[in-house]
Amino acid sequence: MAKLTTLHEFIMDKQADFPYASGELSRLLSDIAIASKVVSNDVRRAGLMNDILGKQGNTNVQGEEQQKLDVIADKAFISVFKTGGEVCGIASEENDEFMPFESEFSQAGKYVVLFDPLDGSSNIDVNVSIGTIFSIYRRISPKGTPATKEDMLQEGDKQIAAGYVLYGSSTMLVYTTGKGVNGFTLDPYIGEFCLSHSNMKMPETGRTYAMNEGNISICDPGIKEYIETYCQQTQPGQPRPYSGRYIGSLVADFHRNLIKGGIYIYPSTTVDPEGRLRLLYECNPLAYIAEQAGGLATTGHERVMGIKPTELHERVPFFIGSKTMVEQAMNCLKK
Repeated sequence: MAKLTTLHEFIMDKQADFPYASGELSRLLSDIAIASKVVSNDVRRAGLMNDILGKQGNTNVQGEEQQKLDVIADKAFISVFKTGGEVCGIASEENDEFMPFESEFSQAGKYVVLFDPLDGSSNIDVNVSIGTIFSIYRRISPKGTPATKEDMLQEGDKQIAAGYVLYGSSTMLVYTTGKGVNGFTLDPYIGEFCLSHSNMKMPETGRTYAMNEGNISICDPGIKEYIETYCQQTQPGQPRPYSGRYIGSLVADFHRNLIKGGIYIYPSTTVDPEGRLRLLYECNPLAYIAEQAGGLATTGHERVMGIKPTELHERVPFFIGSKTMVEQAMNCLKK
């Protein structure tokens, strides 16, 4: 059996790609892996432990009811970022404001991290795949000072790394540093993430679409046209209509499409004209991965990573997936 390449070994091998980082980025990615293992363990034990399963009793800034595991995951990641020394501050979907780290040790850090600690957490109680999404930026503020809001409000094009962790039938960490996309599966026997999906490429088209079609009547008419024309009718050279596959966990829906091809749609509606997904914590990091894998990510009208954020919890419509499918959806919207 060939020797497996661990995430740590892979990161060390690629460290030369970032001479400006002096090892800090490599250590930060390793810290994320450590926190992911902690959260993965808690997710797998959730059905047995009443103290980590169920609702927390609070709502986050988006008005969504927090699950206990939301808070546990948030604390796990903040803890490794605070103690690692590479991060001067963070912003999280679960916190109203960004968090500058106060110690001189942390303020010397070069990076800020924006993250969704547990995407799809409403699915926890029914044992559906959930995930963590993260985005890393180089700070704008002077080194040795507290992180600022401007450090957090950077365009997706300025990300230096992004990724997600999928807690499913296996735990998988997928990330990019702008030089392709690679996936690592957690081997529970040795407790290490091992390279399992090297140089991942998203197929240019696919056979599945993911959307909450219960909202179709309150969407732009172009969405209905796309679904009816391209997804539910047979096209030339297409043996049958596409399959609808909507899990309701963004990471899980995106991961399937990354591997098999497909499109994920969460458009604006008359109820939510700005969309529902968060630009900084969900859309930008997945857009970075999609583009590095050959896919596309847009609002339906413009490229996601070109948007200049103005708010920490800014929302946007989101179309992401195989290049041809996203372009078809955009063409329908133009009409």
